[in-house]
Amino acid sequence: MKKFLILGNMNAITYKEIFPLIKENKMWLGISTNGSNRWFRVPNNYIHRNNAAGYKEQDGKKYLFVNGIMWFTNMDHSKRHEKIDLYKHYSPEEYPKYDNYDAIEVSKVCEIPMDYDGVIGVPITFLNKYCPEQFKIIGIANSARWIGDFPCFTIIKGKKIYNRILIKRIG
Repeated sequence: MKKFLILGNMNAITYKEIFPLIKENKMWLGISTNGSNRWFRVPNNYIHRNNAAGYKEQDGKKYLFVNGIMWFTNMDHSKRHEKIDLYKHYSPEEYPKYDNYDAIEVSKVCEIPMDYDGVIGVPITFLNKYCPEQFKIIGIANSARWIGDFPCFTIIKGKKIYNRILIKRIG
């Protein structure tokens, strides 16, 4: 397979064509961008049609602002194999379950419990720190659909939660 390094929007993680590649360890996130916002230089003949934020001219050059940019790659790197330091302990009071599926909600990657062996829903930003030796990705879900083998919708007490990657700890 050819090696690649592609810039894309972080929400591409949730696309039905992209997520299976991530789940099957055929593609992962690269180093450095972490879903941050970036300015990109555009050709001098670019015509900006409105005065909205996200466009600037500086030193005679034109730039557009793009939200949530990440590297997508199949090139291995050492950061990908760094385990997340887990320090929190599971408690049912602190980690609610989804209305329709036996998985807990963890709203911040740094709060993944170190002692929970079931399915965990984490934000898509989890992939910035994902270590395939520590976690298995089993699916992705939101309040309207899921990708993977688990029919999970991210709804807690009737409230819709944004896209979540469904994971399990390994070991």
